[in-house]
Amino acid sequence: MALADSVGCAKASEDFPFPEIIELNVGGQVYITRHPTLVSVPGSLLWEMFTQKNVRSLARDSKGRFFVDRDGFLFRYILDYMRDQQLVLPDHFPERSRLQREAEYFMLPELVKMLAPKLSKQNSLGDDQCQSDPEELSPNADATRNLTSSSAVLPSAVAGGPGGAITTGGGATSTEVRRAGFITIGYRGSYTLGRDSQTDAKFRRVARIMVCGKTSLAKEVFGDTLNESRDPDRPPERYTSRYYLKFTFLEQAFDKLADAGFHMVACNSTGTCAFAHDQTDDRIWTSYTEYVFYRE
Repeated sequence: MALADSVGCAKASEDFPFPEIIELNVGGQVYITRHPTLVSVPGSLLWEMFTQKNVRSLARDSKGRFFVDRDGFLFRYILDYMRDQQLVLPDHFPERSRLQREAEYFMLPELVKMLAPKLSKQNSLGDDQCQSDPEELSPNADATRNLTSSSAVLPSAVAGGPGGAITTGGGATSTEVRRAGFITIGYRGSYTLGRDSQTDAKFRRVARIMVCGKTSLAKEVFGDTLNESRDPDRPPERYTSRYYLKFTFLEQAFDKLADAGFHMVACNSTGTCAFAHDQTDDRIWTSYTEYVFYRE
């Protein structure tokens, strides 16, 4: 509940123009905090705002609250930092980069450093690289990359076949090692069933085939038939559940997986039924089915 200007603890005076308790309207979100909290970081924007003598120069909303035109939801983390200069974020926080931008606006350099993406030893971004769908890197990602770049030759490799030896420009031979992993494809299907089972109107109508798994494996198997518009610029070693195929034939997806050396290891399906029309016995069955494929 908002507090009126005439209600509060210490009232403003000429020497101390701000009250002890201050109400803020940040992007439509109302915050109530103490004046010492807002000036706890010297040199910050909030410090500059609430240490000046001319209070009338600060913007206010219709209820007299000090107004700041920034992201009201992310400001809670800015205010938390102002209280004790520590950063505590929820697990898998998806808006780290946006919060860093807010920290820059409020002139909090130490908070900006805390939010900066960490670099690994290989000079690549760490776990905070993909903010939209965070997940841990595969535990054997480094080992997989080492296998891919190795030049060892398998004794049973056959030139030209899967995993066969490849002759390089310098005459040395290397082996293209196929990486192991899982790919899950799922779809929502529907069909209409009338009184007579021979009157199937729509049998297994598939609107879209979804693809879940590591980005590099999905691109290897499905190539140009993979639609990445819902999760663009996903790094190869990351996982995604937002890709889908440009075709809607399950058998075509199965063929591509089989050609890439995958075999099915599990599947599951759930279904619901509803009447198509109140005056008929026609029923519409809908289902969601997933198939899990694995390649050693």
